[in-house]
Amino acid sequence: MISLHVNKLHAHVSDFGLARLVSNIGVFPKQSSTIGIKGTIGYAPPEYGMSSNVSIEGDMYSFGILILEILTGRRPTSEMFRDDQNLHNYVEVSIPNHLSHIVDPTILPAGLEWTDDGDETLTFMHHNIKKCLLSLFQVALACSVEAPKERITMVDVMRELNFIKSYLPEDINGVYMLQV
Repeated sequence: MISLHVNKLHAHVSDFGLARLVSNIGVFPKQSSTIGIKGTIGYAPPEYGMSSNVSIEGDMYSFGILILEILTGRRPTSEMFRDDQNLHNYVEVSIPNHLSHIVDPTILPAGLEWTDDGDETLTFMHHNIKKCLLSLFQVALACSVEAPKERITMVDVMRELNFIKSYLPEDINGVYMLQV
């Protein structure tokens, strides 16, 4: 959950789907080891399939996939993602022209309905909300690119989120209009 308030960004992330392997020794049954971390399919970066070394870049990939899941309302493990199709690719080929097809409508301001005009742009929402959504998708895509060295850093993510926050409309209570 990302809570966007007037002067603060609060990120509350509970689980990226990474599981700890419990020791098989049995001496300390409540102890777990992070040495054997295995990622849940869909959240783990591609490079984790080649080694068991965790990395900051791997965490960025998982973060990006989580943001894509929040924005689309689709899990990376959905049946629609088979063969070479995945959540990252699904979003990448859909923006900017098919934004209304991939955005989870529950994150939009209450009372708005999806309508597309001939060129698949969102006509029902304010320009700044569309710009915000596109920017959020771009940040998530930049976090979840396949090559670890090409992923953006969390510093870059925070910089982008602060920029996005600067043009996101607020309601009368100072709460930003997207409920992500």
